[in-house]
Amino acid sequence: MTDISIIIPVHNGEEWIDSCMNSIAKQTILKTADVKIEIAVYNDGSSDNTPELLQKWKEWFKRQGVGFVTLSSKTSKGVGAAKNGAIKISTGKYLCFQDIDDIMLSERIELQWNAATSRPNAIIGSKIFRVPKDSTPRYVQWANNLNSQQLRNQIYTSNGPTLLMPTWFCHRSVYDKVGGFVETGRGTPEDLIFFYAHLDTGGDLYRVEKELVVYAYHENAATFSVKRENIWQVQLERLQKHIFPNWNHFTVWNAGKAGRRLVRALNSENLNKVVAFCDVDKNKIGQYVELYCPIERKVLAKLPVIHFADAKPPLLICFKLDMTNGEFEKNLQSLNLIEGIDYVLFS
Repeated sequence: MTDISIIIPVHNGEEWIDSCMNSIAKQTILKTADVKIEIAVYNDGSSDNTPELLQKWKEWFKRQGVGFVTLSSKTSKGVGAAKNGAIKISTGKYLCFQDIDDIMLSERIELQWNAATSRPNAIIGSKIFRVPKDSTPRYVQWANNLNSQQLRNQIYTSNGPTLLMPTWFCHRSVYDKVGGFVETGRGTPEDLIFFYAHLDTGGDLYRVEKELVVYAYHENAATFSVKRENIWQVQLERLQKHIFPNWNHFTVWNAGKAGRRLVRALNSENLNKVVAFCDVDKNKIGQYVELYCPIERKVLAKLPVIHFADAKPPLLICFKLDMTNGEFEKNLQSLNLIEGIDYVLFS
């Protein structure tokens, strides 16, 4: 069996194949004689020069003693199916996920492999560099600075998994335990669904505290095919299944659009647990919010709006981080609450 398989899904990747493969060729771990590496690529219905470029690199890597296996489909089946396809043709004990439009820095595989050998039940991630620089500064700041507890707690934000998918590295058993990525095609947050399933089977999370992947931001990135609405629905479903059953009541922080939308979407059991909205807006505090359902033609709930300082935990916070020059974070910190117990971020 190969020690490590680099798993690469690709669809029309001719623009990035050379830079991606060059970064793999420079991995420090390739200098270790007793570690066997292979590259497993699933060509997901590409219509450009992807097949020719892959063949060129396949021949080059084989001359270096690195295995290179490929599988192609005539039509695109989506990212989830492409990842599963690459894994099916791979033989590695460990899986290193790599997007074709990203670059792995030279120590990536070595450092993540070292971390994974003592953590066989974990998804191993890393910090990232983003290109173009400053294209998504809030996202990078969030992802690179989460502590070990926040990796598990901040899993309901619009940013998606707390370990970014382009940095994932894990033992094959982690993948097998989940059963693979969903294959429902374009628009599906397959990485988030896998991430949740991993946690639900008792999986662990760990991040190497070093930037090991150059994560590209561009208009053709696969991430833009995933609708925010789809992510929101997946997150809401998990909240109702895993968080709310442990709460007898809760307050929703944000009496505005985001908070109201959340409350309207709750099932009847969880809707009855909502006791109030809380906010900082003086024009809202002291008022009531009536949530009317035009389909059922009735008021679903009539809830008071209170000052955030008067709210009793647990709180569901429907407010994005780092949007108010630190004012929201300062208000939250003043309550001395414990994330994951007294409050959950859903933003």
